[in-house]
Amino acid sequence: MVFALEQLGGWGAALGAGLLIGLERQRDQPPDEAQPGMRSFALAALAGAAAQRFGEAVLAAATLGVGALVVAGYWRARAEDPGITSELALLVTLLLGALAMHSPELGAALAVLVAGLLAIKARLHGFVRDVLSVDELNHLLLLAAAALIVLPLLPDHPLRWLSGLNPHMLWALAVLVMMIQGAGHIALRLFGATRGLLLAGAFGGVVSSTATVAAMGRRAHDSPQLLDACTAAALASSAATVGELAVLVAIVSPTLLPTLAPALLGCALLVGALVAWWAWRARAAPGRGELGLRGHPFSPRAALLFAALVGVVLLIADFARGQLGGSGVLVAALLAGFADVHATSTSAAQLHAQHLLDATTAARAIACAFSTNALSKTVVSFSGGSRRFGWLTAATQAALVAMFWLGLGVAG
Repeated sequence: MVFALEQLGGWGAALGAGLLIGLERQRDQPPDEAQPGMRSFALAALAGAAAQRFGEAVLAAATLGVGALVVAGYWRARAEDPGITSELALLVTLLLGALAMHSPELGAALAVLVAGLLAIKARLHGFVRDVLSVDELNHLLLLAAAALIVLPLLPDHPLRWLSGLNPHMLWALAVLVMMIQGAGHIALRLFGATRGLLLAGAFGGVVSSTATVAAMGRRAHDSPQLLDACTAAALASSAATVGELAVLVAIVSPTLLPTLAPALLGCALLVGALVAWWAWRARAAPGRGELGLRGHPFSPRAALLFAALVGVVLLIADFARGQLGGSGVLVAALLAGFADVHATSTSAAQLHAQHLLDATTAARAIACAFSTNALSKTVVSFSGGSRRFGWLTAATQAALVAMFWLGLGVAG
C-alpha cells in the first residue's frame, strides 16, 4: 500500500465525522455517565478508515468487533439507560469512516445528517407523540407504501392488455394527488389556512393543476370554513399552469410565443387578480392553532378516481388521433387536454418548431388543450363533494378560457 496525498481528504473526512458525531453525543449525555464521547467516536471513525485501507476482511472484522462492544455496552447499562442510540451511532461512525476513504464528500455529508438526527431527538419525539395523530401516521405509511413499494413494481411502458395505457404513469398520478393533499394538510398546520394552502396550490400546480384542484375540492368539502382559502389555492395552481406553459413554449418554440403572448399575459393578469381577491377574502380564515386538523391528510379513493379518469381520457384521445390522423390535431388536443395541458401544448409547439404546423394552428391546439383542461378541473372540483367550490371553480375557469381565446383573437 502506497500512501497518496489524495488520501488526506478521506482521512480528514473520517476524523471530522467522528468528532462531529462524538461532539453531539458528548453534549447529550450527563457528565457522570460512562458513555462513548468525542474520543471514542473519533477513534471509531479512524478505525473504520484504517480497516478500509487494509481490505474488506479487516473491515468486516472491525465491524464485528465494534458490534460486539455495542452489545456488551448495552447489556451493561440497560438497567440505567435502556436506549441503544449511542451504541448504534458508534457503529455507524465506524462505517462512515470507511466510506470516507472512498468518497470523502458523501461520508462527510452523511456524518452531518447523522449528527443532525441525533441532535433533534427531543423535537422528533415531541412531533411523534404530540403532533402526529394516529390517522396521520397510518396515512403516511400508506403513502410511503404506494410510492416506494407499489410504484417501482409497476411496468413503466404501455401495456397492450390495458389498451396502451402506462400503469406506472397512472399510479404516479394517484400518488401525486395524495402527496398534494398531504402537502396541503401539512401547510395548513404549519402556516395557517391562507398562506399554507396558497403555497400548496402554487407548488402543486407546477406538477398538475388538475390534481391540485381535486385536492383542494376535497379539502373544501372536509373543512367548509376554508372554502375561500381553497379557492385561492386552486387559482394559484392555475397561475402556475399559465407560467409553466409560457416557459415551455419559449423553450420549445420561441417563434410561437408572440402569437400566444396576449393570451398568456391576459390569463396571468386575470388569475393574479382572482388569487389576490380570494386570498383577501380568506384573511379571516382560522389560523393554524384554531384548525384542529388531526384527521385524514388525504383521500386514497379520490386519488384513484382521478387517475382512472385520466386513463379514460387518454384512451379516448388516442383513439381520435388514430382515426383522424393529421387532420385530427385539434380534436386530439381537445381530448388530451383533459388529462394534461402541458404535454399537449409542448407537442403542438414542437410540431410548429419542426414546421409541421403553422403558428395559428399550433396556438389554437394549445387553446383547445387549455380549454378542455379547464373543463377537467371543473369536473374534478365537483368530485370532492363541495358544490360551492365546484361552481366557483367553473366560473373562474370559464373566465380564464374566455381570456385565452380573446388573447388569441387580439394576436390575430
